[in-house]
Amino acid sequence: MDCQDKRVALVGLGASQVDYCIAVQNSKTWDEVWCINSAISTYKCDRAFMMDPASRYLDTEDAGYQTEVMRKLLPKFAEPIYSCELDARVPRIVEYPIEDVVKTTKSGYFNNTVAYAVAFALYSKVKEINLFGIDFSYSGNLHFAEAGRACVEFWLCKCIEAGIKVGVSPRSGLLDQNVPLNERLYGYHRLEDQKIAMPCPDGEWVVCDRSNIQETLEAYGIEQVEEEKPPEPYKG
Repeated sequence: MDCQDKRVALVGLGASQVDYCIAVQNSKTWDEVWCINSAISTYKCDRAFMMDPASRYLDTEDAGYQTEVMRKLLPKFAEPIYSCELDARVPRIVEYPIEDVVKTTKSGYFNNTVAYAVAFALYSKVKEINLFGIDFSYSGNLHFAEAGRACVEFWLCKCIEAGIKVGVSPRSGLLDQNVPLNERLYGYHRLEDQKIAMPCPDGEWVVCDRSNIQETLEAYGIEQVEEEKPPEPYKG
């Protein structure tokens, strides 16, 4: 597969997409960038995932504020757009390989577009996937937010089990990334010296007391994930 062993950035429409912008401004790169729906209007990408049929954008107003920009972009977009069906008005649409993905991953749990993209990463055997703007913070539809987050976290778990390195913007609630390290282990967060679990560079995990976190970071070569900061002027 042409994505095998690649490092991928997946960019969605949530507020934490700002961390992708700042990361690029700080010279961070990926082998491929994948975008969700109208994120293609903002970011240069190698693939897009739009699992609603193109007719949702071209023939109805059901996509809300995304409708107008997608109507302009879809007919002329140059990169592959994975979707549930072909549409002659969108030349670069390709059918998502649903049968192969389901059979390979042994699951058919898909309730949102991001889940399809993460499953495609698993199916394609990428080396690493970093998620930005995948927040599921829909204040007007809490059920959709909770169901969508659960589905994406399920697929991220399958990626981790397959040895794929997973990263999530620290501004996102996905995988509790916006929760302080010392509050992520329920129960232990109530102790005076809380327990902290952290991934190591080699893919293994380590658990330590909060009082020992600095020496643990140094011993295992762990870099704490922090919010991206805008680049500073170089030498004035």
